[in-house]
Amino acid sequence: MTTHRGRCDCGNIEYEFQDEPTNTVFCYCKTCQLHTNSDKWFGVWVPIYKFKFVKGTPSSFTAKGDSGCETHRQFCPNCSTVLGLKCDGFDIYSLSASTIEGADMLRPKMLIYTSLAPSWATFPEGLPRYDVLPPTE
Repeated sequence: MTTHRGRCDCGNIEYEFQDEPTNTVFCYCKTCQLHTNSDKWFGVWVPIYKFKFVKGTPSSFTAKGDSGCETHRQFCPNCSTVLGLKCDGFDIYSLSASTIEGADMLRPKMLIYTSLAPSWATFPEGLPRYDVLPPTE
């Protein structure tokens, strides 16, 4: 079992998760654009039961996301680094890829909410693109 670690910019908050992520996505929804001041969020999906904070207690901001579900974004109360988010109705935690140690090895596997991307956004070639979320089986 592999343990991956991550932290905020100031080191006040640290977390870890077990095994490999279930998915890695670029999300172009309006909420992610606001929280990143960019055209997208690079989310690393980890099952909730394999994730835990090991140092510090993050602050949380809750609002309705573009999916229609409540979205709980967690961030460091000291340096404001957004660590990740949990959407009600999904059993995953979407970690901010930039907070994971060794994240430069990660690549997105799909693009979601591309219908909400700004006109100037660019999309990596060769990846599945979804106007919103991918269909479920």
